[in-house]
Amino acid sequence: MNEQLIIDYKNFLNNGKTERECVQQIITMAKKAGYKDITKYKKLKPGDKVYITKMDKSIALFEIGTNPIEEGMNILGAHIDSPRLDAKQNPIYEKDNITYLNTHYYGGIKKYQWTTIPLAIHGIVCKKDGTTVNVVIGENQDDPVFCISDILPHLAQEQMKDKASDFIKGEDLDVLMGSIPPLKKGTSAEEKKEAKERSKKTIIALFKEMYGIEEDDFESAELEIVPAGKARDMGLDRSMILGYGQDDRSCAFTSVAAMLEVKAEKRTNCCLCVDKEEIGSMGATGMESNLFENMVAEIIALTENSYSDITLRRCLANSYMLSSDVNAAYDPLNAGLYDKENSSALGGGVAFQKYTGSRGKYGASDANAEFVAKVRSAMYDANINYQMSELGKVDQGGGGTIAYHAARYGMNVLDAGVAVLSMHAPWEITSKEDISQIFDCNKVFLSLK
Repeated sequence: MNEQLIIDYKNFLNNGKTERECVQQIITMAKKAGYKDITKYKKLKPGDKVYITKMDKSIALFEIGTNPIEEGMNILGAHIDSPRLDAKQNPIYEKDNITYLNTHYYGGIKKYQWTTIPLAIHGIVCKKDGTTVNVVIGENQDDPVFCISDILPHLAQEQMKDKASDFIKGEDLDVLMGSIPPLKKGTSAEEKKEAKERSKKTIIALFKEMYGIEEDDFESAELEIVPAGKARDMGLDRSMILGYGQDDRSCAFTSVAAMLEVKAEKRTNCCLCVDKEEIGSMGATGMESNLFENMVAEIIALTENSYSDITLRRCLANSYMLSSDVNAAYDPLNAGLYDKENSSALGGGVAFQKYTGSRGKYGASDANAEFVAKVRSAMYDANINYQMSELGKVDQGGGGTIAYHAARYGMNVLDAGVAVLSMHAPWEITSKEDISQIFDCNKVFLSLK
């Protein structure tokens, strides 16, 4: 097992709890390996290393190979967004002396899992004067943390009758920000009027003191509420990692790390880390947009004598891609949800999925058998452990990845990742062995001919 890789991975999780923070970390890593912003170049030649970003939430790394780019690239694709809570645009309100941050959950979560755990706030606030303020509260040892309260069991008889999906409503996932003692008995009407929203005013004043933020600045803010705390070794044998956002930062980090270690030869190498996968890859920074083809078009414009749309089409169609995303680990305590022979085991190595989707493979790209064989052969020759897997029993559930967005260009795409226990929970579980194996897998894949 690659011990240094595991240390670096945990640090990546700790310092990259939002997609913006991940992009900044990737840029730092890439620059150390000799990558430069594409805007620094007027022409690209074999061996050049560049990165392209989109709205600070998606990034692609390219190392130019010696072959004409229309012969295709080797691409590692992953996503860097994770389920969380987002602050609404008018988020701060007071109710009976307690101030709350109003939120809207992002991605597929079990809402009850987000109550009564320490939470942190990460994000940016863009002020009217054009300046941007970075906000991180709840990660340092002396920082305050935040929490969503829940009903005590003594009063929860009615709540406990509801389905798990219903007993915490989305509108009730509001974060406790502060409180103030009630007014004393005998307070005059005038004093009550002056004291209205004392708690909220205190919180707003603290934000202004700490970050220079006015209340209306939250209208142009992106604040993400995530679990507070660091990724930790898990298990007495320290064989596992417990951390937030391992879907899909386990694959994103190991893709970037592999990209920075492997030298491109004939085929151009690419590592793509995108946003918005957890909500269908929509938006300007997701794979449903023209994000990736626009990035590749920029590369073609700088590598060819003149830009050609047919070169772009041929490049994408002739490319190979590992759509690196996590898979559900087989859970012995819930064995009835899985087809064991077609499940991925924690610690079993790289989890390849020929298809994803749900209920009749809906939303899947369904990789070509010849391409699966090509990848299998490369893994076998490199002595890399892998497992062919699906996400649960047929009709039990399922899920999608960015694979089908890439497959629409006609390229060969195969889903690959690591098995995860408690996927989409605030704290997810992976195997250190699997992290090491997917890193080695990615390096081998980038060398495919």
